[in-house]
Amino acid sequence: MQRILIARLSAMGDIVHSLPAVAALRRAFPQATIGWAIEERWVELLAAKSAARSGARSAQRPLVDAIHTIDTRAWRSAPFSPATWRTMKAAVAELRAQNYDCAVDMQAAIRSALLNRLSRAPQRFGFAQPREPLARISYTTAVETPARHVVEQGLQLAAAIIGQEQLAVDFPLPCDAEAEAWADQQIGGEEFVLLNPGAGWGAKRWPAERYAEVAGALSREGLRVLVNRGPGEEQLAQQIAAAHPQSVKVVGSSLGQLIALVRRAKLFIGGDTGPVHLAAALRVPVVAIYGPTDPQRNGPYGPMGSNHAIAVLRSSESTTSHARRAAPESGLLQITVGEVLAATRRLLEQKR
Repeated sequence: MQRILIARLSAMGDIVHSLPAVAALRRAFPQATIGWAIEERWVELLAAKSAARSGARSAQRPLVDAIHTIDTRAWRSAPFSPATWRTMKAAVAELRAQNYDCAVDMQAAIRSALLNRLSRAPQRFGFAQPREPLARISYTTAVETPARHVVEQGLQLAAAIIGQEQLAVDFPLPCDAEAEAWADQQIGGEEFVLLNPGAGWGAKRWPAERYAEVAGALSREGLRVLVNRGPGEEQLAQQIAAAHPQSVKVVGSSLGQLIALVRRAKLFIGGDTGPVHLAAALRVPVVAIYGPTDPQRNGPYGPMGSNHAIAVLRSSESTTSHARRAAPESGLLQITVGEVLAATRRLLEQKR
């Protein structure tokens, strides 16, 4: 295992959930060259914006030696465009030039499995039950991963490659000096709670008016409240801040800036979306509000020693479904403001 390629193209939470397995490979093969194929918009999870995409590792790019950006979204939107074919050809040539001897499909999808096959790595590892079953035909070794949580499944895949059963969960995230300075300017040294009301689709979004009630209660208790807004979530975030304009602030950021901001949070509150997994990874206490997705499979998963700082709220009425409905799932609506505040106060007390 001298040169290892990881394929995990998207999305934010899924990439964070893949980091423990890749960190395990790094610990097992400290001298190996590890490359990662990823979509451009998620690169800052692996490297600071100002960092070189390849070369010696540093705090700005702590885990991998090379980053290969793959724009599969653009490829799918214009599959017959000459420009698409040129960029695809260049991407494959870049992977082949690295002479990877092992490729690991962490995405369990056809596109990631095919990418690994096109790299010409002679050993290609993947899950025995991939999310897209056709992906399996591209593997030379399919690994059974019976664990419930996706982080533990990834660790089982890494263990099969390494030949080691017990693997730690700790892993590094990039540190960007410019993003850290930006975060300091935003908070001015104050302690704060960070709310994240957005989610990938409506069924996972706890109502904005309830987030506003939580923000108001925490503000009255002397806590500063920031509301993170992701792309397209400006109106949602402003709806919360408008209820408490003197004490609640909306913050928009790049991915690197979000990492720096979350690092400084006293506590994080949000649903099943990328930033909640980022907060857990950074050992920030998390109150996670779940509805149609199963937290036992893809809930927030912190590094060793921090699981006690994660409170997952899910109604017994919720049923697991990934249907992209616009309205909040009925079980999600059973979670009250009082329950969220009680979990928040409990975690804050533990931290004190």
